[in-house]
Amino acid sequence: MSLDRPVAPDPYELLPAAASFTVTSGDARDGEKLDLKHVHDSAGGQNTSPALSWSGAPEGTKSYVVTCFDPDAPIPGGFWHWVAVNIPAGTTELPAGAGAGDDSLPGGAFHVRNDMGRQAYDGSAPPQGDQDHRYYFVVHAVDVEELEVDGSTSPAVVSFNLAFHTLGRAVLTPTFRH
Repeated sequence: MSLDRPVAPDPYELLPAAASFTVTSGDARDGEKLDLKHVHDSAGGQNTSPALSWSGAPEGTKSYVVTCFDPDAPIPGGFWHWVAVNIPAGTTELPAGAGAGDDSLPGGAFHVRNDMGRQAYDGSAPPQGDQDHRYYFVVHAVDVEELEVDGSTSPAVVSFNLAFHTLGRAVLTPTFRH
């Protein structure tokens, strides 16, 4: 089953420009298929967030937000798989599994609810037989120590706040097809 739709544009090209820095992962690579370890259990995976490491954030970075977004989901607004906010500025990596819950995050960082309704990471789970989906794992360098959000805040509201506080973005985009 293919849903026969055009490929969505890169969602980050639609946002105000920001400095670029580097994010890497031993678990996920740009343009390569995600390992089942990082895929949602409903799609045969283990639902574990990948390890991420970043460097070169812009001067003035006071915190980070880490997100995972699928613009290829068959809905108008894409699908948010992970949103972790208020990660302390001294943090330069999250280990695999950091998306399991708030106690897996450093300092006072926490998760807001994703589009599955959980305050955690939920891995890729595209419709079976659909086209390749891109998963934008993004580390956002933020100019404030804390965004004024809480765990019940939607990813859209976090994104709106980021529009005014992002100094830089580091992007890693693996894919997955079920």
